[in-house]
Amino acid sequence: MAAPARIDADYDDLPYPSIHERTYEVRAFRKDRETVLLRGVVLDLSPPEHTFGVPGGPVEFHHMVVDVEVAMATAAITSVRVVFESHPHDGCQHIAAAYQALVGVSIARGFTHKVRELFGGPRGCTHVLALLQAMAPVVMQARWPMLSAAQAEAAAASGDVSVAAPKRMSVEDRRRMSLVNRDTCHMWASGGELIATIEGGGEVPMPGPVLTRLREHGIDPDAWRLEHGR
Repeated sequence: MAAPARIDADYDDLPYPSIHERTYEVRAFRKDRETVLLRGVVLDLSPPEHTFGVPGGPVEFHHMVVDVEVAMATAAITSVRVVFESHPHDGCQHIAAAYQALVGVSIARGFTHKVRELFGGPRGCTHVLALLQAMAPVVMQARWPMLSAAQAEAAAASGDVSVAAPKRMSVEDRRRMSLVNRDTCHMWASGGELIATIEGGGEVPMPGPVLTRLREHGIDPDAWRLEHGR
């Protein structure tokens, strides 16, 4: 994927010297049909000339890696692993084991409040806390890829191509899915247009980037949506 180069370009218009760089990266992996593995990384780099004048390249202040396994059916965390690769103090990594308290916690609604409750302030590492909060929304983005992969796997196992054909979502299906996003942001507010559309039996508009891609390839969005059950 070309995301890092794309993000670097967002800073090209700034003529000022860089004095610090923080990077969050989160990737989702399909561990099996029921489980998503999220790996998150936070990295802090400072130019050496701004860090006590030390020689060499950028100074790596923080580098933490967090693995979180999530059961897609329940959104519950089933496994956690926290690794401190780079840290400023010898005792920083001693808090790593405390994050096992996340096992069993839902990564869906209420997760941000829960991780602050468990690990905010002196109860945890501020950098791991920020990374965990960045990781949670990625589970939502992984739902459709997980569904598509499961359908393809079922088709391959049965030899029946029709198994992979998505079923058109019913009004109740759309309602159920909307509950996951309800009140997560202003677009999905309970009194907002999207929720009202779904509650009224309508369809959620196709995401803009998907519409653009389909049109670039000369594909009719309505026909594609009907074929793929979206």
